[in-house]
Amino acid sequence: MSKIQSQQLRIIGGQWRSRRLRFPAVDGLRPTMDRVRETVFNWLQYDVEGARALDAFAGSGALGFEALSRGAKEVIFLEKHPNAALQLRENLEILQARNAQVWAGDALLWLQQNPEPFDLVFLDPPFGKDLLQPAINALRLLPGALVYIEHEVRLQPLFPANWQEIKHKETKEFCFRLFEVMADPEP
Repeated sequence: MSKIQSQQLRIIGGQWRSRRLRFPAVDGLRPTMDRVRETVFNWLQYDVEGARALDAFAGSGALGFEALSRGAKEVIFLEKHPNAALQLRENLEILQARNAQVWAGDALLWLQQNPEPFDLVFLDPPFGKDLLQPAINALRLLPGALVYIEHEVRLQPLFPANWQEIKHKETKEFCFRLFEVMADPEP
């Protein structure tokens, strides 16, 4: 029986600041880097506490754990890889986080079947798998919801007309963006 290789991430703010959590070494799993998470949660500093959040394509859970640490009311983690989903559950137990759930399965299928309102959504699918556009298309969000997206620079996703980009940064490899869902214009 082979032991699963694991890596670590560090929660950078909130009640679990500096806590280290394990995540499996899974192909395509790349946690959002500390400096990017710091920027994103600076953007979100007044919007996380009390929020109902969705971490789609959770992977290591870096974004969802950061949101929980900073006072999110609830986080739903969606993760397809069984080892990653198992580690997310174990990390929730370690942190004694009772206000989160892990759904082990296809995030796109979950999004299509669960048009639930969330205050905050993290979309950071594995690169090169053409998952971002279908995920964007499947989301049904109420006005005021915030959506964080991380994607390859070369990708040009189409965003709904009622999503207003409020923050944007780019590196050589990827973009990270924050959108606010606005009310649909009157017909």
